Amino acid sequence: MLQTPTATNDTPADARVAEILAAARQAFAEKGFDGASMQDLARAAGMSVGNFYRYFASKAAIVQALIASDLEEMGRDFEPVLASDDPIAAMRQKVRIKLVEHQCSDKGALWAEITAASLRKPDIGTACGHMETTIADYMMQAFATATGISLNESRQRFGAHAALIMMLVKSSAMMPQQDATLRHDLNTLILRIIDQTLDEIAANGAKG
Repeated sequence: MLQTPTATNDTPADARVAEILAAARQAFAEKGFDGASMQDLARAAGMSVGNFYRYFASKAAIVQALIASDLEEMGRDFEPVLASDDPIAAMRQKVRIKLVEHQCSDKGALWAEITAASLRKPDIGTACGHMETTIADYMMQAFATATGISLNESRQRFGAHAALIMMLVKSSAMMPQQDATLRHDLNTLILRIIDQTLDEIAANGAKG
């Protein structure tokens, strides 16, 4: 069984790291990954550059910490899905919530920057790959529970389904925000495809 991460913000040092990461998210979203210097990030966190380097030695280290933080959040999000009597229905609801949350925050812009950086920087690419693999494993466990098959069989049968859902959710967070009507119509199409994908998983599981 997969283990969901637990929050670690229990000490003043952890709280300070969380504050730094929140400031870094905003700076990356505003200036871009390449445009935000370590000086910019330190300034956004209200710190001297020297003190900032005591926490993070590079922008790649910050991205790795952001990914770890988001994985903790994702683990908490999946806890009720995995515990639900109907994981497919619970996942439908969670996807709808996340779609709106990501579009109403700076996460879309941030992950667009990180995705672009991952193509150029192997260490960031590795961290992003780990995040996607972890999320896919959560989804595969939910699919296994919903369909009554083993986790390994779920990976074999539904790996592409999970990848498609992740791609759609990620892309929706990065869509332009200017045209509300277009965004609404795209969201409707995205959710329709995700619903069809989840329906297919449920139907395949029912066939055995």
